[in-house]
Amino acid sequence: MIGAVIFDMDDTLYSEYDFVKSGLKAVDHHLSFNNIKGFYEIAIVLFNKGIRNNLFNKTLEFLNVGYSELDIKNLVFVYRNHTPNISLSDETINIIKWLSSKYKMGLLTDGFLTTQEKKVKALELDKYFDVLIYSDQYGRKNWKPSNVPYLKVMEYFKLDGPHLLYVGDNASKDFISAKKLGWLTIQLQTEQGIYKNISVDSEYEAHYKITSISQLRELLCGKICSYTEVK
Repeated sequence: MIGAVIFDMDDTLYSEYDFVKSGLKAVDHHLSFNNIKGFYEIAIVLFNKGIRNNLFNKTLEFLNVGYSELDIKNLVFVYRNHTPNISLSDETINIIKWLSSKYKMGLLTDGFLTTQEKKVKALELDKYFDVLIYSDQYGRKNWKPSNVPYLKVMEYFKLDGPHLLYVGDNASKDFISAKKLGWLTIQLQTEQGIYKNISVDSEYEAHYKITSISQLRELLCGKICSYTEVK
């Protein structure tokens, strides 16, 4: 039976696209002090076209704004360290409350520590989770798909693999270590998910796929009831 449910954060508990927009607006505001206008409008169009690498460089070039490597580093700092304008949906809050009434709850998230901590604070996730595991606390080499943060979860809850369930969105990294450690895995593939269309080998795929977080209730009480009978 499942003893603890562990969540990824970005694009699982909230829309990562909302963070992207929030961060680009913060950079836009920062640049406005140097009388540079229109950054957000161009950057979000480029992002929506699939441009991820060198987004800041390409946006400034489109605006005919000169820049140095240090300028880009400063903009990245602003983006990663701004206070994000993000929130949990009512649907997510309701399912988290339902789950926390039945299971222990954990968060396992990738990304730069300060950025992820600011997201957690903005989303007020400490109210809902027994433990918050930031993979960056163990060094960049131990970001997912490293098994280190997953082992930290197991150590905290004192549970082995078959008693743990992981819910994430990114099949390129979220599930492979969890599956190797015997966890049950569920991929959330929402329409706005940044990584929803990633193609991976079967060993990377989650055991189950859902398109809305509220389907967790149906799945846990239906198809995999044999895993989730809590005494």
